[in-house]
Amino acid sequence: MASYGDSSQKIDYVFKIVLIGDSAVGKSQILARFARNEFSLDSKATIGVEFQTRTLVIEHKSVKAQIWDTAGQERYRAVTSAYYRGAVGAMLVYDITKRQTFDHIPRWLEELRSHADKNIVIILVGNKSDLENQRAVPTEDAKEFAQKEGLFFLETSALESTNVETAFSTVLTEIFNIVNKKHLAASENQGNGNPASLAGKKILVPGPAQVIPAKSKCCTSL
Repeated sequence: MASYGDSSQKIDYVFKIVLIGDSAVGKSQILARFARNEFSLDSKATIGVEFQTRTLVIEHKSVKAQIWDTAGQERYRAVTSAYYRGAVGAMLVYDITKRQTFDHIPRWLEELRSHADKNIVIILVGNKSDLENQRAVPTEDAKEFAQKEGLFFLETSALESTNVETAFSTVLTEIFNIVNKKHLAASENQGNGNPASLAGKKILVPGPAQVIPAKSKCCTSL
């Protein structure tokens, strides 16, 4: 599992993560909770792109997460699309109390896949799980969509700090595993002329995470 790293230690890996989804679904609050363990009830809409970092330790390696919070408003999409390039992980966020934000997810996913690396690690995040009495998106709908598209899935609450750490750890640990597999494959093929395999399989992060791995045959109850 990932943990906080010592800011003075050397950085072994730097991973760029992007947060995308409609405006007001809580992307900035999720980022603030993860990067600074903060939550503001008076949050303003993100203009353009905001940027935060946090260094964690994954399997004794120091991993610096560079997290880009892209504005959800339509008028900024042409600007923020450039920021998808170079991203190795993405959080696709919707608000469980607003069905429209979930209905827009396929469009956001299409845009992400058209601009980002084909091997990008993606997690679908249903935010504001603390507002269960206002739920407009059944968990099963999101699970079904995530499985169909090969995404990880979690419901979070930035307000209550529920599953925010797990969501980022899931993405970062999966990226870490894929990178290590690439390095291992490159080492194994070095000298015999075979190209390194770039294939990475979804790996469930150990621990009490309520995560649906891609192409899972069964579902974990949220």
